Amino acid sequence: MSGVVWCADEEGVPDLADRSPPPLDAAGRPPPADGYPLAVGSLSKAQLDAMVEEATVDCYNEDEQATGLFTLIEDNLAVPFPTEVLGVPVTVESVDLTDAGQIVAICTRDRARQAIPIVDLPLPTPPPEGAEWIDAYRHWRG
Repeated sequence: MSGVVWCADEEGVPDLADRSPPPLDAAGRPPPADGYPLAVGSLSKAQLDAMVEEATVDCYNEDEQATGLFTLIEDNLAVPFPTEVLGVPVTVESVDLTDAGQIVAICTRDRARQAIPIVDLPLPTPPPEGAEWIDAYRHWRG
């Protein structure tokens, strides 16, 4: 409930009071609320565009852009983290960039290991720190 604060009047009845939005960071993103990372899907198109621009600023083609986004996902995504794939609990151990230029999550369960395209990866609630870069990559992919 960003931008709104619950207050009580003299009679103890809740009252809505507006407050100014939190300051944005250098990339135009709001800070995490309550210590949790931003929920995936909570960023505006302008914020996602700014993140994609940050990741791809010196890139000349789509392969370089994918590499730029992969680098920021790899640098910012807190791994390992648990999630579920097709209802099966797995652990995302790392991310990788395939030879085809696709970013994948390396998921493990016991001794099994599987690469899942990060655009298809279900994220837990709350999402891990840095998951907003997955959102930026999904936005870039269209």
